[in-house]
Amino acid sequence: MRIGIVAPSTPILPDDAEAVRAIASLGYPDVELEFDPQCFAVHGHFAGEDGHRFAALVDMANRPDIEAVWFARGGYGACRIAEDAVAAMTPAARGKAFLGYSDQGNLLGALYRDGFDHVAHGPMVADIRRTGGDAAITRALDWLVARDPAACEPGLAHGARHAAFNLTTLSMLLGTPLEPDLAGHVLIVEEVSEYLYAFDRAFFHVATYLATRGLAGIRLGRVSDVPENDRPFGVEAEDIARDWCVRTGIPYLGRADIGHDAANKVVPFGLHRAG
Repeated sequence: MRIGIVAPSTPILPDDAEAVRAIASLGYPDVELEFDPQCFAVHGHFAGEDGHRFAALVDMANRPDIEAVWFARGGYGACRIAEDAVAAMTPAARGKAFLGYSDQGNLLGALYRDGFDHVAHGPMVADIRRTGGDAAITRALDWLVARDPAACEPGLAHGARHAAFNLTTLSMLLGTPLEPDLAGHVLIVEEVSEYLYAFDRAFFHVATYLATRGLAGIRLGRVSDVPENDRPFGVEAEDIARDWCVRTGIPYLGRADIGHDAANKVVPFGLHRAG
């Protein structure tokens, strides 16, 4: 099996690639990780210019010898290329798995909207930098290579449809051409490095926007690295989630084991079949 790795947003370092290759060689010696050189390109904030990132993504997705596309890192930049990139993908891309999270939620949403069947929120290559990052990389490979159910978020309900996003990323893509149809889905959201007032604002937008679109419910992942405001917000993250769910009539379904950390579990989009 050959897994292609691209960076639609920000770059990784060659050392990241080597560390991930070393982990893969132990657990999956027959799997080849192919890092597009674009992963290491630097153009201001981005891993290369928009055209460079677009071309690398589309080429990797359309190659018949690549069985899965693994996103290298989040940051910002995927929304600038996602719509055109998905439109340029051929039928050869549709059988592939696509895995990432954070800013790559823009691509996950666009792919799922366009009918791609193997889209998942889960660890990326850059997670090797985190404490416990080896486990995150192994979990990603377990899902990409073997679709191991043990790699998945344990609360996924058999027979239910799921999708997962960083809350701010989802808030920004709703109402754009990247928005997927989430009717009938359990939506799982997580957040990192946002003030609680910003979390509240994003939850207001997401919940009120999706309230009339048939969402089956919302679960909350981890809300981490919350900055200290100049005064306490007065309400914690789960209380915010519960409040907006009550206000908008969306069922609040509890916590979920996803987040911007090495413990982040995989959430495949769409219908979940246990086992």
